Amino acid sequence: MKPMACTTVLVGKNASYDGSTIIARNEDSPNGEFTPKEFVLVKPEDQPRHYRAVISHAELDLPDDPLRYTAVPDALRAQGIWGSHGVNECNVAISNTETITSNERVLGADPLVELRSAVGKEGEEDYQPEIPGGIGEEDILTLVLPYVRTAREGVKRYGEILRTVGTYEMNGIAISDVYEIWWVETVGGHHWIARRVPDDCYVTMPNQLGIDEFDFDDAFGEQKDFMCSEDMREFIADNHLDLALEHGSLFNPRWAFGSHSDSDHVYNSPRAWYIQRFFNPLDASWDGIDADFTPASDDIPWCRQPERKITIEDVKYVLSSHYQGTDYDPYGKLGTAATRSLFRPIGINRTNHLCVIQLRPYIPEAASAIQWTCFSSNVFNALVPLYPNVTTTPAYYRGETAAPSTDNFYWANRIIAALADAQFNDNTANIDRYQEKLGGLSHAFVAKTDAAVEELVASGSVEGNDMGSPAIHDLLEKANEDFSQVVKRETDDLLAKVLYTTSMGMKNGFHLSDH
Repeated sequence: MKPMACTTVLVGKNASYDGSTIIARNEDSPNGEFTPKEFVLVKPEDQPRHYRAVISHAELDLPDDPLRYTAVPDALRAQGIWGSHGVNECNVAISNTETITSNERVLGADPLVELRSAVGKEGEEDYQPEIPGGIGEEDILTLVLPYVRTAREGVKRYGEILRTVGTYEMNGIAISDVYEIWWVETVGGHHWIARRVPDDCYVTMPNQLGIDEFDFDDAFGEQKDFMCSEDMREFIADNHLDLALEHGSLFNPRWAFGSHSDSDHVYNSPRAWYIQRFFNPLDASWDGIDADFTPASDDIPWCRQPERKITIEDVKYVLSSHYQGTDYDPYGKLGTAATRSLFRPIGINRTNHLCVIQLRPYIPEAASAIQWTCFSSNVFNALVPLYPNVTTTPAYYRGETAAPSTDNFYWANRIIAALADAQFNDNTANIDRYQEKLGGLSHAFVAKTDAAVEELVASGSVEGNDMGSPAIHDLLEKANEDFSQVVKRETDDLLAKVLYTTSMGMKNGFHLSDH
């Protein structure tokens, strides 16, 4: 298995700039790995009816009526699908490879369901057959997204799979529709909790169990904002997991189920600290010895109201950040060599991709979803918008190959990042111009495409909620393909500039005029 070192940001509809629900996450490879990704569309006829996990060998029979959906799987499928992000034809979205932490008490009470390999040879007296494990991040999107029509249905389907099959890892997933966002966290091998993101708040999740308040009366009643395993109360009581000093206090899952390790303070909590420092610079003090919150704080809130509404560009910025303006920036000049390498950056070198899924309430349903996507290290790339209500995706964003090629968006961005990093200060201006220009082109593309969809709907030839309309599909597929050529042109141009700039800084350069 490969635990994913990711960072998640969730934005409630009243906290976003346009009333959309927004779920976003970096998928980062484990240390020393770089995983090519691609953006694909999975049709109902291509969805398996019997599923077998590559990593855990878990097997499940699947319903015979899957929905069409997008995914961002591993291009090489070496360890399974790893669909990561997607939107289905009911405009339900999932982000699902955020590895989180736990503690020994939880793992002793409900052990993870790990694959147990066969012992000996079949037919021998002491032979022990293989025992499959539970599901993991490799599997979640494929097993959940094609079968749910609301975010709440997604939470319940995932919870039932956890109850019956279990999981071999602690993980968190975001499930959204145009009305609400839910965050689900696993608790041991079979248990789970879920909290609805408050509409006026954003959430930060940096590889830790994050939910810090839970209302059992709601979870076992109206389920307005909370859901959990049916036996969660008994599980907590039987295993003495509630650490509150006073009986009746609001339950804190982070205390009960999470971790507070030394490694959290260099790998996880600094990321939440920096993101909330960006969105709420005035609501708390973030710097100095008397700060309300520091990079090592264990009590940084799971959710918070921002000081202003949050844009797509804000989400991209924080998920690309490397502690700019602080002593901890590896590219900066503040602090010391030691402080500049103290914390794990959010915009790390081994990011596979960033996906920001925006579900818009003011656009006809057939075009309301946008799956903003970029590949490789976010410090050096730019988000591009893709409409997921299609039957095919542009070739530039696909490619099952391990061979680097500038005809592939993932590999072009990987090459740019490696080159630009080597001469960071010299390349920054060109990177900034690329990001700003492509960002502007992206918003213009969305506005133009939205207008074309609304004109088609106004003509009466299609219904605005007809997700299966061939006319809508043709329009959105052509728009995606045409814009992919714009993206390729701008990305190739950046690559040429970065290649030139970094080449000029090579250590073996020599000019007669230098002597």
